[in-house]
Amino acid sequence: MENLDVVVLRTLQGWRAAGRRALLATVVRTWGSSPRPVGSIMALCEDGAVVGSVSGGCIEDDLIDRHTRAYAQAAAATSGGAHSIPSGPPSFVKYGISADEAHRFGLPCGGTLELLLEYDPDPTLLAALIAQLAAGRLMQRTVRLADGAVTLAPTQAPEDLAVDAVQLTNTFGPEYRMLLIGAGQLTEYLATMALFNGFAVTVCDPREEYRGSWSVAGATVVSDMPDDVVLAFKPDRRSCVVALTHDPKLDDLALLEALNTEAFYVGGIGSRRNNEARRARMIEHFDQTKASLARLRGPIGIYIGSKTPPEIAVSVMAEILAVKNGVTLPRDMEVAQAKNERELAHNDPGARVCGVG
Repeated sequence: MENLDVVVLRTLQGWRAAGRRALLATVVRTWGSSPRPVGSIMALCEDGAVVGSVSGGCIEDDLIDRHTRAYAQAAAATSGGAHSIPSGPPSFVKYGISADEAHRFGLPCGGTLELLLEYDPDPTLLAALIAQLAAGRLMQRTVRLADGAVTLAPTQAPEDLAVDAVQLTNTFGPEYRMLLIGAGQLTEYLATMALFNGFAVTVCDPREEYRGSWSVAGATVVSDMPDDVVLAFKPDRRSCVVALTHDPKLDDLALLEALNTEAFYVGGIGSRRNNEARRARMIEHFDQTKASLARLRGPIGIYIGSKTPPEIAVSVMAEILAVKNGVTLPRDMEVAQAKNERELAHNDPGARVCGVG
């Protein structure tokens, strides 16, 4: 499944290349709680078609109503006519300034957000940006506020959206990538979730008996040895590597190679005891140290008491997304506490855990 930003840009480019009026909305500032982060984008066509999101839906509805009413009226009366999507330089619009407006637009806790609206973006420049992203390049798109002129430039590192009195600069990156070692049942669930979350998924398994039953469309499946695949994959800061075979001959070397890259997440399946044994092997046989293995995650997944493959996949995907989004994860003590509370609840059905009984 393609990255959502790329889907928005590609759809917008198609509308504009076909001569249709359209706008690009970007979340540039938020105050308090907001349903979408700064940098989120959506595109709106003159006929009311929309792709992407800047809120839970109410703001999109207002933008549609505000910018397509004249189009619908003109279409009903004649083959031509006026358009509600204006021409000219970009403009800013705020939602949720008052408590009543926040409630009207579904903004939580009185949140406020500000959008930049660009009218009729140049389809040629949109196509150029999409091509660079498809080639795996990280790109900055800068919009001059005085007239909407756009410049594109490659960049080496992701940066937060920046806006001032002169321009807006937003960084667009290629898809996040996930490399999964092992093509078993757990991998199928995790790959499916990753695809829906916008990751490009590659599955590596040299074992034909596992590859032969692979059934998840959209994932690339390769048969080379995992450590060689990691080298060819060239993990970067938008990549994660997860070993799921339980076979040290397949998992260990792949994980060691991944630890030498900038991958934001490197982890292997297994119990706490198995992961301690893995670390001991790596230290004894591969000259690793506790410091060199500090980035290696295991057991992987957020503790939610899971036993089945789909639930384990949920916990692993949640941890990967948390690390990707810079969220601090529970410490071991909190995991132990959760296990103790779960054991207490099972032994005493009348016990209340976290206020739930």
